[in-house]
Amino acid sequence: MSAVAPKHIAVIMDGNGRWARQRGWPRSRGHLEGANSARECVEACLDLGVKYLTLYTFSTENWRRPKEEIDTLMGLLQKFLKDYTADLRKRGVKLQAIGRLDEMPPAVQRQIRESIEATATGTSLTTILAVNYSGRAEIVDAVKRIVEEVLAGRLASEQIDAEIFQQSLYTHNWPDPDLFIRTSGEMRISNFLLWQLSYTEIYVTQKLWPDFRRADLFEAVKEFGRRNRRYGGV
Repeated sequence: MSAVAPKHIAVIMDGNGRWARQRGWPRSRGHLEGANSARECVEACLDLGVKYLTLYTFSTENWRRPKEEIDTLMGLLQKFLKDYTADLRKRGVKLQAIGRLDEMPPAVQRQIRESIEATATGTSLTTILAVNYSGRAEIVDAVKRIVEEVLAGRLASEQIDAEIFQQSLYTHNWPDPDLFIRTSGEMRISNFLLWQLSYTEIYVTQKLWPDFRRADLFEAVKEFGRRNRRYGGV
């Protein structure tokens, strides 16, 4: 399986609330169990030799949820990073984050920075958390950076092309995803990596995120191995 493993997997971890509701439990229980699925996803990527894993952790739209749920999500993110960082470092996982991080609660920002610094030497897998992330906001921020470069005289407008634009995105240090996984059966990309998913293979499963474990990721990678990626060619 490792011979056909994608280099970069991106995941929308959807269905935590529905998973909890089906069992008569509070939504927070679904998010807690979803954190365990995220851990298994990291472990599976290490087993497969995947080099990059991007997890849609918290979107800009998620601020519309009830305050109690947002507070729970922020607390779980802090706890997950605090509890798991040492293990990530031990396994050679480098943690990174993208999004408008400066708008997150200060304590969460500090924990993200500490975890990134603690895992900076990892070479086995780069795990990228999309936090307070929006694909449209990323594109807007990229345009602003390019405009600043043009106004400062460091870039001529006629030099702007797809490569220049890509270098202005949050994700400029990493290759675009090869495989995009969405759980819960929803057939949307939900404002996630709008530029980067142009030629990504899409895999949608009906499983809710708390039920998505190592074997499910292996199955998604098997399906990826059966795809014929033509990139617009024949």
